[in-house]
Amino acid sequence: MMPYTYTSQISVEDAAEQARRMGVTFGIAEIHSIVNSFMQTLYPFFGNSPADATEENLQARARGTLLMGLSNKFGNLVLSTGNKSELSVGYCTLYGDMVGGFAVLKDVYKTIVFELAKYRNSLSETPVIPERVITRPPSAELRPDQKDQDSLPAYDVLDAILYAYIEEDLGQADIIAKGFDKEVVEKVIRLVDRNEYKRRQGAIGPRITSRAFSRERRYPIVNGWTAND
Repeated sequence: MMPYTYTSQISVEDAAEQARRMGVTFGIAEIHSIVNSFMQTLYPFFGNSPADATEENLQARARGTLLMGLSNKFGNLVLSTGNKSELSVGYCTLYGDMVGGFAVLKDVYKTIVFELAKYRNSLSETPVIPERVITRPPSAELRPDQKDQDSLPAYDVLDAILYAYIEEDLGQADIIAKGFDKEVVEKVIRLVDRNEYKRRQGAIGPRITSRAFSRERRYPIVNGWTAND
């Protein structure tokens, strides 16, 4: 666990309990000094630029650096935690939480991740995954009171739009005709199109759908390009 200023105590507790139930080693490495050092070094170059996602991403990249350091030292493979929903719209940090040698969930939508967690818990008398891990509103915890839905539609809506756009290969007008909000559809498609460059740099992982982000779906990486041009 690599907490920073915005990491809640609940997250630390849940991580410790998750590790205990899985029988894996748990440790805490605070990243305050690393992130603060990054910021002190960069602030002279930032000038008067207001704080934005840049400062948030430094936290994720500090964590990624530590994980890769442990991987180098002990020869363990870092597992990237991103799922297909996050990778589709670029809700992840390049060289941060995207680091790793294998992305187990890269072709699994977020709503399916929740279902898989519930299914795994149903297989044993004592749930392997703490209930709070499943029921808490998802958050990257990179700024105060952050929730995923501050930046994205609810995951059931997002995944339905993504499925139509990626798996069914439907265009914007056809997806809107299904009853989705026009502005939401436009935003999701724009995010998918603009984040191809991130996905190309992600770790490899298993394919479980008909349109995984690999050979089945490769779009141009060109400034300003969108599928609806």
